[in-house]
Amino acid sequence: MFAYILRRLALIPLTLFGIIAINFAIVQVAPGGPVEQVLARIKDTAVSATARVGGSEGAEAGRSQAVNNRDNTYRGAQGLDPAFVAELNRQFGFDQPAYVRFGQMIGNYLSFNLGKSYFRNREVWDLVLDKLPVSISLGVWSTLLIYLISIPLGIAKAVRDGSRFDVLSSAAVIIGYAIPAFLFAILLIIVFAGGRYLDWFPLRGLSSDNWMDLSWPARILDYFWHLTLPVTAMVIGGFASLTMLTKNSFLDEINKQYVVTARAKGLSERQVLYGHIFRNAMLLVIAGFPATLVSMLFTGSLLIEVIFSLDGLGLLGFEAVFNRDYPVIFGTLYMFSLIGLLLNLVSDLSYHLVDPRIDFAAR
Repeated sequence: MFAYILRRLALIPLTLFGIIAINFAIVQVAPGGPVEQVLARIKDTAVSATARVGGSEGAEAGRSQAVNNRDNTYRGAQGLDPAFVAELNRQFGFDQPAYVRFGQMIGNYLSFNLGKSYFRNREVWDLVLDKLPVSISLGVWSTLLIYLISIPLGIAKAVRDGSRFDVLSSAAVIIGYAIPAFLFAILLIIVFAGGRYLDWFPLRGLSSDNWMDLSWPARILDYFWHLTLPVTAMVIGGFASLTMLTKNSFLDEINKQYVVTARAKGLSERQVLYGHIFRNAMLLVIAGFPATLVSMLFTGSLLIEVIFSLDGLGLLGFEAVFNRDYPVIFGTLYMFSLIGLLLNLVSDLSYHLVDPRIDFAAR
């Protein structure tokens, strides 16, 4: 198994190289760029990422910027000194060919040098480390609660398949499938965060303004008080698929011959369920753990961070894309991909721990 782990670890750099190369190529043909962003700001036509999301003024500015971005000669540079535009290109590194810039970026990434943000004047590493606690808080707690709810619920639905409980709980699962997490977030704000009815929970951030003045027990309570609504929205929007996966996995195992044999030997239903079925049925559930965690960390939390004004990695990447902040875009992509690949390796090791008969090294 140790040799298998080494092989998988050796493949991670090659996989990362492929991911970065494909996305780098896409960015080269995408309209717009950091130079155009600066020129647009100079001419007062730039618009922030949040203004692009809504509002007629932001939409009109976005359309104006898009028109400028279609021209590779930088229409936004008209009327400006060509030497100034050339200096901007040099400062951003665009005076170099694309393959040179790509080689420099890969060389820096080998030493985990993610570069410096174009517009925030900070190292990308520092930005990632600042935003990471927020995303980890949302991702870890949401994933933990999703598994704590979905696995028992899925087992109960499998054991009571076709019963009234199964039908009623399926209605909740269908709602979870049909309504995305951000709509649940808006509903929770309307009902519980002073939107229209109750004002029980805060709307912004993960701590109160007087957090530093609180005692440690009060700080912990304040942290979970702020975390309640965003985590609840993510759990409601994410538990449905795992619940059905658990149920279908158990139903598939319940009708197999080894279960009939175990019952014939006089074992109780509880012994059959948790002593024989559980280990086999949980394989698929364990396999989905990395995907669930990555989804909660890096994709599922994006709109939740925006709605609840949580300054995490999702919001950082979102703003970087709109601002064409390439170091932040590729730096966060690099970290996301690395964490995802490592979690996939953890998933394979979990397979082996749950069922030692599964030996990837032998394959």
